[in-house]
Amino acid sequence: METRELRYFVAVAEELHFGRAAERLGIAQPPLSRAIQQLERRMGAALLDRTSRGVALTEAGSVLLREGRAALDAVDAADRRTRRAAAASGRPGVVLVTKAGASGELLAKLLAAYAAEPDAVAVDVQLCGPGEQERWLRDGRADVALLHRPFDSTTGLDTEELSTEGQVVVLPAGHPFTGRSRLRVADIAELPGLPLPRWPRHDGSHSDGPGPVVRDNTQLLQLIALGRAAAILPESSRAQLRDDLVTVPLVDAPSVTTLIAWPPQSRSLAVAGLVRAATRL
Repeated sequence: METRELRYFVAVAEELHFGRAAERLGIAQPPLSRAIQQLERRMGAALLDRTSRGVALTEAGSVLLREGRAALDAVDAADRRTRRAAAASGRPGVVLVTKAGASGELLAKLLAAYAAEPDAVAVDVQLCGPGEQERWLRDGRADVALLHRPFDSTTGLDTEELSTEGQVVVLPAGHPFTGRSRLRVADIAELPGLPLPRWPRHDGSHSDGPGPVVRDNTQLLQLIALGRAAAILPESSRAQLRDDLVTVPLVDAPSVTTLIAWPPQSRSLAVAGLVRAATRL
């Protein structure tokens, strides 16, 4: 299977429309159709159901879409890491990515512990939006990441668990619920005028709902302080909250586990050193 064919198939499988996929790829539709047909012949299986109503994935096509995305991510990551290594020749370093506003205290301790190592190299810390750190790690923009389960997928990555904590509801000061000692997930529906925020998905879209669209924690916390939203965040976020915000433990929310993650094929001594420093904290 050629990488080109795999890119063609993923585009069609994601768009479920040959015309849109061809436009996305910058090619004409007839050669795209021929390439998919050739791929199906080589695989010995139908990957797409084509009807007058449109295009749908077969079971085999769903498997290839999932595996194909992972394979293309690995190819892109190899290309990007190789180029980064060539550009940084003679200046060793490592890129660590984490969500802005998350694990701040843990990150500071990790960087200090690693800097004390005799063979430590420069660490380029990249702060990203919610859910983006996993993508940075998989596509080669980062060498190591701090991820948070259950929100981030760790499938196919090597990981070490660093900490586990509960979650809290963040409310504006003065809200009636701030006097409670604890809340449950079901109670969130009883917060009139304080909907939960809508974060961007990987494709840039947002889920339906009354909550405000938010891009980062700074925007979110200001909306909460203004009485326009509430939020569910890990307990450790308390250390970064403003005086006009109050947290209440959410006793039945799933625990959040912070992990340090890296690609299984990594042979970077710097990444290994960061992982050792993290697991000693």
